[in-house]
Amino acid sequence: MTGYEALRQSAAWIDLSPRGKIRVTGEDRARLLHAMSTNDVKNLSAPNGVYAFFLSDKGRILADSYIYNLGESLFLDTESETGIKLRDHLDRYIIADDAYLEDETDQWACIGIEGPNSIAAASDLSISVPEVRYATRNWGSGFAAHASSTGQPGIRVFVPVDNREDLLNRITAASIPQATAEQARIVRIENGIPRYGEEITERYLVQETQVMQAVHTNKGCYLGQEVVERVRARGQVHRLLAPVRIEGSTAPQAGTKLTAGGEPAAEIASAVFSPALGQVAGLAYVRIQPLHDKSEMTVAGSAPAVKAFVR
Repeated sequence: MTGYEALRQSAAWIDLSPRGKIRVTGEDRARLLHAMSTNDVKNLSAPNGVYAFFLSDKGRILADSYIYNLGESLFLDTESETGIKLRDHLDRYIIADDAYLEDETDQWACIGIEGPNSIAAASDLSISVPEVRYATRNWGSGFAAHASSTGQPGIRVFVPVDNREDLLNRITAASIPQATAEQARIVRIENGIPRYGEEITERYLVQETQVMQAVHTNKGCYLGQEVVERVRARGQVHRLLAPVRIEGSTAPQAGTKLTAGGEPAAEIASAVFSPALGQVAGLAYVRIQPLHDKSEMTVAGSAPAVKAFVR
């Protein structure tokens, strides 16, 4: 069974070690992250976690992160592209706060186990999975978090880099196959799950992504909150990120336009050939009207015309 098939049908492991990892300590650690992120960190108790965006003062999305409360520290688990960027962004706003940032990216390996049977597979490895989404549980000299990158059920295990091979040996002995980064990407896009650095960038506003689980609507002020609230109050969103399917086997490049009735309708953010669908699956920023009407769209410039639809 390939890694792709295992992610869809059973369980596979994914190497997530390149992800950025930042530990925040000090008495003001929760206050700092609460004021800098879109979710409620002030009331986040151990061993729970949240998913959040970090915004510019213009409301643009600079990074995303899982924030885990490990008791004596808050641990940020972010994309590999944004680890240094997020650390530097937070550091600029530490003035009189008792808060300290330590980049621990190179100290921790991170292995994801994802798929419909991933929780049972983790249990067979004696890895206890927290029931609550984003919560953590100590495991050996590291910890496990209830989080997934593909939209399938999953867990990610953080261990010191010196223990990485021991963990992988146990996973291999349990006959759990590895899924490559591209196989995981295909499943993620099939499931309509965006990733910061690909479908979500500084170009977009929070509401355009439709990832509203990253936002706590009653938490009070935070950097970029005024823009988020203004957009919510006025409903001034002209496009939304949505899953699409495209006929054929050739995936259009990111930035490819889709039209409906000869008018601009959408822009592809990512696309892959989906073996499960037998056609191309993608994520696109779709204008409100064609999204609402579920209009038949066409890949701009295609001849003969290649049809696309909101999934």
